[in-house]
Amino acid sequence: MNRIGVLTSGGDAPGMNAAIRAVVRTAIKTGLEIFGIRRGYQGIIDDDMVRMDHRSVSNIIQTGGSILVSSRCDAFMQPDGRQTALRHLKSRGLEGLIAIGGNGTLAGAHAFYSETQFPIVGVPGTIDRDVNGTESTIGYDTAVNTALDAIDKIRDTASAMERVFIVEVMGRHCGDIALMAGVSGGAEAVLVPEIATDYDRLIREIQSGFAAGKRTNLIVVAEGDDSGGGLNLQKELEKRAGLKSWVCILGHTQRGGSPSAADRFLATALGVCSVQALIAGRFGIMVGWRNDRLCESPLDQVVGTPRPFNPLHNEFLTTLL
Repeated sequence: MNRIGVLTSGGDAPGMNAAIRAVVRTAIKTGLEIFGIRRGYQGIIDDDMVRMDHRSVSNIIQTGGSILVSSRCDAFMQPDGRQTALRHLKSRGLEGLIAIGGNGTLAGAHAFYSETQFPIVGVPGTIDRDVNGTESTIGYDTAVNTALDAIDKIRDTASAMERVFIVEVMGRHCGDIALMAGVSGGAEAVLVPEIATDYDRLIREIQSGFAAGKRTNLIVVAEGDDSGGGLNLQKELEKRAGLKSWVCILGHTQRGGSPSAADRFLATALGVCSVQALIAGRFGIMVGWRNDRLCESPLDQVVGTPRPFNPLHNEFLTTLL
């Protein structure tokens, strides 16, 4: 193997640039040529690729976003699009590909490898931490700390106004950001997609808190919770119990900012591991992190299987809060 490519796809996550940096530097150190592919899988279809060197990844480990630009590509999810991508990769002389992204990115990598057997390795980059086969994903730690910082600030104003405050965080199918940030921020309740919302209990907790003289009632809710997210939850609380609340939707602020030390370290480790896997001839896999060490999982065991919800988390939600 002499020439490989790297791309970021889907939603961006803090630490993607650190992963790109690790891939590029490891490739060069091992004697490979490395091409950056812009705009994810769309960049392969459009033949939008550029050769990278040490200077290409200088001073980016601390930056958010992706220097290669990320996007979603419907065309790549079709067989014709993947055949076009294969032709362009071969015309460029690329012999391997590293794809950094979340479940959609990894599903695309699996489909491409299954059809073409083109050497590909996936790297889990998503703030949601919803990828099977790894205990953490690039961007998750930073997103949690971004949400926690906002929760701490919102608690100050909630205390001053003696109001119920609802903070909506990202997580369409996975409540890990809500759980981690909510518990760490001392929230009175955390609502996640994995557990049905018990409105009666939630209302009792809020009312008993005010009756006991609490000045704040902070609720953290994942956007994919069955309550419908922050705004719908606000309407339900007023309709069911006359409780008025304010809503803060953090949205894409959780994807931005300088990555934490944990995300920089994870991204670097996974970037190095992905290149080493290609060189060693291990394809159709995702590199990840389990039991405090690097690991590899076949893509067919990663995609289509949701990451299981930790039962210990349920104890936090039903006992501590």
